[in-house]
Amino acid sequence: MVSPRTSTSESHPASRLEVRKTYKLFIGGAFPRSESGRSYPVLAPDGRLLANAARASRKDVRDAVVAGRAAVARWKAATAYNKGQVLYRVAEMLEGHGDQLAREVAEAEASTIRAARRAVAATVDRLVWYAGWADKFAQVAGSANPVAGPFFNFSLPEPTGVVGVLAPRASSLLGLVSVLAPPVVTGNTVVVLAGEERPLPAVTLAEVIATADVPAGVVNILTGRSAELAPVLAAHMDVNAIDLSGAEQPDRAELNRLAAGNVKRVFASDDDWTAPPTLARLRAFVETKTVWHTVGC
Repeated sequence: MVSPRTSTSESHPASRLEVRKTYKLFIGGAFPRSESGRSYPVLAPDGRLLANAARASRKDVRDAVVAGRAAVARWKAATAYNKGQVLYRVAEMLEGHGDQLAREVAEAEASTIRAARRAVAATVDRLVWYAGWADKFAQVAGSANPVAGPFFNFSLPEPTGVVGVLAPRASSLLGLVSVLAPPVVTGNTVVVLAGEERPLPAVTLAEVIATADVPAGVVNILTGRSAELAPVLAAHMDVNAIDLSGAEQPDRAELNRLAAGNVKRVFASDDDWTAPPTLARLRAFVETKTVWHTVGC
């Protein structure tokens, strides 16, 4: 006899069709669909369908740059201590999403769940490392310069503005955070093109950032075809710098040529993302501002 609280259908649930989610973009603190309405399938290395991701268009890139530009003044004006605390909060929340991220990294990179958990832990540590430099970098990169005359002369690092970032394709989470955190911690806003084949960890990172006190527009994350979007970002006249570390070697020369249109700062490296971080990336996206001040005033 079947219990009145349990039906036979509940005891033996029928198999159901699994519906894969279609993820959206992250622009200006919101999650819009692609302007074109397009999406593309995200596949595991073994060919399984994992989800659908929004396929950003040229207009989505422009919208993301507008959002980044609108956030520059507010983020630049935030104290170094505040920037560090915001990034610490992102790291804390990433750790809370560790199980989800580990599954996504394992599926994206065809690694074991154990290796993926190590990658997530390293990502949290990497973000904490960069956050710790928020209120120390100016002291290391700046200087008090000796001059002749009754003057003080100081050189200070200043953010360059809006930074385009091409995320590494092979390292879907650790590499992503390794290129995203340095420009943000130094006061820039970023427009990130997530790795085309492995965007799901970037989408989860966007969901974390949206609820982690990061001001809207400071981080904007796009998914889509790199061949379509990277040239638009490199050529955009309101982007001040671009990190081409996620671009394929044959494509970098053309992206460098496009970036020269408004004399962007261009940075590219083929880092081992598991190696300890250095200050090179922090220095890549700042300008040096020199201030003179009369002694006694």
